[in-house]
Amino acid sequence: MDSRTLTPDNPWLVLRKLTPARIALGRSGTSLPTAAQLDFQFAHAQARDAVHLPFDPAGLVAQLAERGHESLVLHSAASDRDQYLQRPDLGRRLNPGSAEVLRQYAQAHPGGVDLAIVVADGLSALAVHRHTLPWLARFEEQASADGWTRAPLVLVQQGRVAVADEVGELLGARMTVMLIGERPGLSSPDSLGLYFTYGPKVGLTDAYRNCISNVRLEGLSYGMAAHRLLYLMREACRRQLSGVNLKDEAEVHSIDSENPSTGKGNFLLGKG
Repeated sequence: MDSRTLTPDNPWLVLRKLTPARIALGRSGTSLPTAAQLDFQFAHAQARDAVHLPFDPAGLVAQLAERGHESLVLHSAASDRDQYLQRPDLGRRLNPGSAEVLRQYAQAHPGGVDLAIVVADGLSALAVHRHTLPWLARFEEQASADGWTRAPLVLVQQGRVAVADEVGELLGARMTVMLIGERPGLSSPDSLGLYFTYGPKVGLTDAYRNCISNVRLEGLSYGMAAHRLLYLMREACRRQLSGVNLKDEAEVHSIDSENPSTGKGNFLLGKG
């Protein structure tokens, strides 16, 4: 006990500089201090707002058009937000009108494509609004040399991860990448998730997908997320699979990794 402040000495305080996790909050008697309690309530309100924030596909379409991207706006089988939250299965499929739009597009552009990028609001439209365009810019910078053919960006309202399987199958895409707002946490209401699938088709389980999560300024950077995704895509094309049988072994470039003499790499993988 510090006799000058009459507050307990807290050895965990130094860790608060290293993480946004709620540790070393202190106490007031047997309760949290007022500031910590108010901060928790504010974070909880941000998470709730992120779940219910309406998706703005029109605004995203306009921004994409400014950058020369064609896009299609579709809707899942969930008619509104309440149904989307109560019926996850409906968010995994397109409504009949949207499915027909893709069929007509595929008929007008036969032969399929290498990649279909799908964007859905998921559980945080805020994440999609904030991070889709900057991540896409970094992805295109790194993917330009691969020469993959791409379908127009597909924006799905009230969509869940698996809806990308139907989109990819209807477009005849060899691969799909789903950009979706992840479930908000109490320190991350705007976390974007990337889900990659090789050979998409309706009925696939999550075992056939690879996930790159927490893409945001305070989490995984746009450049690193693009780097990891491109590794998965290249390996998937080589091995013709994705999911649990495709591990993310992408090398993380650093000052040390650029010097072969150090012998440093991914310590989790060991040396082969």
